[in-house]
Amino acid sequence: MTAAAAPQHPSPLLRCRDIEVRYGQVQVLFGVDLDVHEGEIVALLGTNGAGKSTLLRAVTGLTPPSAGTVELDGQPVTGADPAELAARGVGFMPGGRAVFPGLSVRENLELAAWLYRDDRRRVDAAIDGALELFPALRARLGERAALLSGGQQQMVALAQTLVAEPRLLLLDELSLGLAPVVVGQLLEVVRDLRDRGLTVLLVEQSVNVALDVADRAVFMEKGEVRFSGAAADLRGRDDLLRSVFIGRGESDGVARDAARTWVPTSAEPVLTARGIGCSFGGVRAVADVDLDVGDGEIVGILGANGAGKTTLLDLLSGFVTADQGIVRLAGEDVTELPPHRRATMGLARTFQDARLFPGLTVAENLQVALDGEAFTHDPVAATLRLPPAILTEILLGERAEALIVALGLEAFRDKRVSQLSTGSRRVVELASLVAQNARVLLLDEPSAGIAQREAEALGPLLRRLRDATGSALVIVEHDVALLRSTCDRLVAMDLGAVIAVGPPDEVLADPLVATAYLGSNIVAVERSGKGRRRQPLRSSGGNARPTGGGSVAAASSPRR
Repeated sequence: MTAAAAPQHPSPLLRCRDIEVRYGQVQVLFGVDLDVHEGEIVALLGTNGAGKSTLLRAVTGLTPPSAGTVELDGQPVTGADPAELAARGVGFMPGGRAVFPGLSVRENLELAAWLYRDDRRRVDAAIDGALELFPALRARLGERAALLSGGQQQMVALAQTLVAEPRLLLLDELSLGLAPVVVGQLLEVVRDLRDRGLTVLLVEQSVNVALDVADRAVFMEKGEVRFSGAAADLRGRDDLLRSVFIGRGESDGVARDAARTWVPTSAEPVLTARGIGCSFGGVRAVADVDLDVGDGEIVGILGANGAGKTTLLDLLSGFVTADQGIVRLAGEDVTELPPHRRATMGLARTFQDARLFPGLTVAENLQVALDGEAFTHDPVAATLRLPPAILTEILLGERAEALIVALGLEAFRDKRVSQLSTGSRRVVELASLVAQNARVLLLDEPSAGIAQREAEALGPLLRRLRDATGSALVIVEHDVALLRSTCDRLVAMDLGAVIAVGPPDEVLADPLVATAYLGSNIVAVERSGKGRRRQPLRSSGGNARPTGGGSVAAASSPRR
């Protein structure tokens, strides 16, 4: 349900006129106009790389505009110091990781109260208020933020922003990395903040999520505003929400591709875990998990924030050492092998935050990923430009170009990764993974930071990738629509244990999964759906096969 439009006032709280922003010689924003009135929620939508996050940074002074003006309450603040704007009531939660990983949760929140740090009672009251919104964080106040799940770190980031007591709240990708049940709660929190008088400018990749909470919507493309109006008016504008590069706009093939059935090519699983588990500081993060992944199978792993999903990928890939159990890859015991050894055996993975070389171009990043196909690694041959080195450069360049074309990255070929949007970096990371010719791909939230239409097209792309390479895929993801349309099988986790395994529709209908993970907000569940569901997500029964024990987690359990 879209919130009722807020009353309009003659003078907006935030006014941007003719904003232009450049990164070096590259212009990103072109004459952007934006008004945000007091007490309303404005959703800033658009394709990946449209300039949405850059506009927020221009407003906060983190990236001063090269032209144009920014006014706050009628006063010019163009290019003002970010600390000054924070003192005037502008709060900004950046997309991606926005916490200090080496500090505890409490220390992160206390740092956010720097504007009034000498008032101890006010600091404590602000932190208590934030913890009321995120009760799962209260039990982890003394733990380092690095030990939290990606979703829990996102909660800390939003709590930090609220601790600063802003008047204008700028949110970049609110739902990033969060389970549907938590997203549903956050939507209610945002509405409540608006009802208390807080003004919100929200950048959100999921159009469904944004339109459920916003009063107005502003759509951007290629650094310009293309549409502005009531949020309800955007629902029927499919022309504005097309996919730009993933799958070349082939998201309509979701239903067709989803109907295909995986056929095993081997009776033996390519990846196996038996009784795998580990602890962090006495907290059991993963407990006695069994997992089989067939050759060419796509397996989705879902669960509440902190259920142990990412830690399970860490155990499978070797980035975390198991304290119990065994992992086999293609029949060989790899439990004690480091990540690079497992990679050479055909196991590759992505992370919640794309880990690329920011100073290299997209083409150069892909050539690095293709290094295993090089004829020579001899630095002398490279320095003297000997034939083997020249042939290697030609080969890797051709292979990188093929990946760029296949994934529609031509427009980004010569751009440095640091210049790309979060969603664009995600696609480059996926291309880098494909370059390794791995037998098993472990994908940690591949749709995080990708615009809704891109997410809708990602499922068919992943299935085509499986068909073309024969690789098995293990996907940790909060986008339920993506998992249901893409995966052959789902594994649901809670409190570090597996609670259900089976076909997607059966697992999603399991009452334990519905309670611990999905919640009741259909918009949050179907964040990349097209306003439809193939069958009810909640039921009193279900045929999913429970394989683990433990109580049902709250919206966000205290596990990594």
